[in-house]
Parts: sequence; C-alpha cells; structure tokens
Amino acid sequence: MAGVCQLLEAITATFGQVIVLGKLVVSGDAAATSANILEHQHLYWWGFAASILAVLLNLVWIFLMYELLKIVNRRISIVAILVMLMGCAMLAVTALFYLAPLVILQGGAALSSFTTAQLQALAVAFLRLNTYAFDMHTVFFGVWCVLTGYLIFKSRFLPRVLGILLMVSGLAWMLYFSPPLAVHLFPFIAAASAIGEIPLELWLIVFGLNEARWKEQATLA
Repeated sequence: MAGVCQLLEAITATFGQVIVLGKLVVSGDAAATSANILEHQHLYWWGFAASILAVLLNLVWIFLMYELLKIVNRRISIVAILVMLMGCAMLAVTALFYLAPLVILQGGAALSSFTTAQLQALAVAFLRLNTYAFDMHTVFFGVWCVLTGYLIFKSRFLPRVLGILLMVSGLAWMLYFSPPLAVHLFPFIAAASAIGEIPLELWLIVFGLNEARWKEQATLA
C-alpha cells in the first residue's frame, strides 16, 4: 500500500504541476498563458483535481511509512512525519494558488474594475506563487527523504541501499532552498530522485519487507 500510494502521488503531482502547467503556461507571456487556461478549462480542472489527490495520497503514504518505520526509532519517525505534514500543508496551498488564476480570469462583478491585462498579470502572479509553494513543499519532502532514508538504513527488514539512495534523493530535493540554483541543477536533481525513489517504490510494491525481521525488531523496540 505504501509503495502504491507513493507511485500514485508522484503521478498525480507530476500531472498537475508539470504536465498540465507545462502545456498551458507560456513563459513571459501573460496573455497567451491566460488564453490557454481559458481555452483548456477542462484540462486545467483535471490538473487541479490531480493536485488535490496528490495531497491525500501523500498523507496516506507518510502515515503508512511511519507505521512501518516507527519501530526503528520513534523520535526520528515522529519528526519525519511532522516535517512531511508541513510539506502536505504546502502542497495544499499550491492547489489553492493553482485554482486562483482560473477564478480570476473568469472574472465576475467583484473583478469588473480590473482591465483584461491586469487580470492576466494577476493570474500569472498566482501561478508564480504556486511554483514557489511547490518548491517549499519539495524542501520539506527532501528533509523527509533524508530522515526516512536513515530509518530504512537502520532497519533490519529493508535493504540498506534503499535508505542510502533515498537520502541522496532527499539532499538533492533540499537544493530547492535556492530555487535559482535548483533550476540550474535540475538534471542532477531529477536523476537523484529517480535513483532514490523508484527503487523504493518497486521494492515496496513487489517485495514488501521481511516480515519476520520486522516482527523481531518490533519486539525489541
């Protein structure tokens, strides 16, 4: 269940934040971006729905991982889940900023005093806020990856290499402390993410954990 939720969260977040916005947003052109959003409203709503679903899947995933790993070190597990709850809160904020441009561009009596150009500029400003909020979520996720990777490394029921790779992935995501730097290093970040997260997803889905060792470690804990 943890592996499936991790995989689905990655798919939904990528669809909403990367694929949909990548298709509709035209860099440096507020008018074209606004026209794309209004022309493809159904796609935009699907992107928003995917962003909301990503939050829910993220919550389920981190609680399942907490249940699996709390026997390794309860304090670190609690810190990890609290960090990622903050990350989920930021992910929910991104969904709010995601919806705002469509609401603004559809206008209404409350926005009748704004010109078309002003509405378009305001919509793009909210898209930028969405990006910054998602970057902040990514930093929290990176910290969670480091803490969870350490717990996996110290566990007796999952391969230690999975923990090491997840910690590398987390350190890479934490580069979003400085978004301009992260943009330049994105190929490295993407590679580290794939190396660290995909093996864990596949291992959890296909092999799971060593139940006998998990019970042994739980008894000792």
